[in-house]
Amino acid sequence: MKILFTQISFFLKNKPEQRNLLLLIKLSAVLLAIIIFFTICFHLLMLREGKEFSWITGFYWTLTVMSTLGFGDITFDGDLGRTFSIIVLMTGMLFLLILFPFTFINFFYSPWMKAQEQARVPRKLPDSIKGHVVLTKFDPVAEALIKKLKRINFPYVVLVRDYAEGLRLREMDIEVMLGDLDDPETYRALHVQQAALVATTASDVVNTGVAFTVREVSLKVPIIATCNVEASEDILQLAGCTHVIRLGEIMGIYLARRASGGDASAQIIGEFGALKIAEASVKGSSLVGKQLRETGLRAIVGVNVLGVWERGKFKAAQPESVINKNTVLVLAGSSKQIELYNKNFCIKKTKTAPLLIIGGGRVGRATGRALLERGLDYRIVEKLPDRILNDEKYIFGDAAEYEVLLKAGIDKAPCAIISTHDDDVNVYLTVYCRKLRPDMQVISRSTLERNLATMHRAGADFVLSYASMGANAILNLLKRSDTLMVAEGLDLIKVKAPEQLVGKSIAESNIRKETGCTIIAIKSETGMKINPEPTDIISEGVELILIGTVEAENNFFKEFGT
Repeated sequence: MKILFTQISFFLKNKPEQRNLLLLIKLSAVLLAIIIFFTICFHLLMLREGKEFSWITGFYWTLTVMSTLGFGDITFDGDLGRTFSIIVLMTGMLFLLILFPFTFINFFYSPWMKAQEQARVPRKLPDSIKGHVVLTKFDPVAEALIKKLKRINFPYVVLVRDYAEGLRLREMDIEVMLGDLDDPETYRALHVQQAALVATTASDVVNTGVAFTVREVSLKVPIIATCNVEASEDILQLAGCTHVIRLGEIMGIYLARRASGGDASAQIIGEFGALKIAEASVKGSSLVGKQLRETGLRAIVGVNVLGVWERGKFKAAQPESVINKNTVLVLAGSSKQIELYNKNFCIKKTKTAPLLIIGGGRVGRATGRALLERGLDYRIVEKLPDRILNDEKYIFGDAAEYEVLLKAGIDKAPCAIISTHDDDVNVYLTVYCRKLRPDMQVISRSTLERNLATMHRAGADFVLSYASMGANAILNLLKRSDTLMVAEGLDLIKVKAPEQLVGKSIAESNIRKETGCTIIAIKSETGMKINPEPTDIISEGVELILIGTVEAENNFFKEFGT
């Protein structure tokens, strides 16, 4: 019954289908008239041969002959009757074997399929939906964001412009709605007034149009737009965007934070209020060769070692973990504690060879600016002449050529940052740099999340995903979300203390053992306690700040349902 109503609605809303329906009715009327005419002719010819049959029998004979069943229980004796039978048979083949199947497919099956497609790719969301995220484009950033939204059971919808794209995404279990980006009615159908936010990740021009159109429907809904060109930031804000995210600039800052100038120091990579998360390289410091329990870091400077990075793999901190020259410590503490760590364990080189940046696009240029703020020199290798902005800092040529890399100083550079937008190129260059300089720090950018493991296997010490970074930047602007990506695959999350844990000490909660997450701070009305003791009690209403891998985060939400 639901399908029937859908088809009727489809017919009534589409003029071409209305014409087809009228044609179907006419064809059915013609077929009925032909059957009645043949039935009358059957009676007249049988009477001519001296036979008499009922009208039901005549109708029966006409249908069996037209349908080519031909039981043979009723036949004509004369040539005139047999000629009539041939005419009836040929007419039936034309109508029932050719026109009827065509009619069925065109007027019943096809509309039914269209109705089914329309149901899978709707033009309007249910009136009950609210607090959802509206995405205007399905790209790597949106794909990564959707995975995170699904993990926290947050409603979303992707706006698509055509059925084919909508059906493709539906096959991927992505929620979609059909509509035009520049039509206010589309956003009314999306119930954008009740949405949590609108995130648009298309080009700057398209994002501007989306913001203007959304503001025609709602003045309050937050609009988050990505921005590729610095000059577009003000335009997007004037168009109505609440937040403008320059992903290229952010990616450059993230890459620069993880770059080592050949020294041993802690760099802050994330923060939640007074809580700071830092990564510390240890090459050349007194920590190399010691177990974590032997360092006494918590007793000396107050920082908590959350884990260690070993060539792209994060491992939870264990007392017996041995620190080697390639280890990078993940620390949690206050600003003063991080400064105290650097005072006690930082080794500064008076002169450092320029760091190597491969790729002079938006991300590469942003990385260079961020390195200068840290007091580190750099050289950018770029093969496109129009991107050469400064002859002193730029090396023109293809990074796949050894002579070009040698000119850029790869033989002395402490770190190579690979920032092109092509993941295949990045994998190739990572392998190349690692082969040329096994002792060099190699940091690479990945556009797609699925290529992270590949780049780590290629030899990268750190890999940052453009998609994941963009998704987290958008996710952090949701009131529901308190997630901060401090490194690729390592998240800092803030959650309300689960009821099951209230009244228990941190040690008794077994959070680290059961989920892999570590409590690094407890926030209450009186303030935030950084690096709480295992004996500290989890009180009702406090917020726990945890750090862990994506897998550990999933385990926590599965275990406690927060």
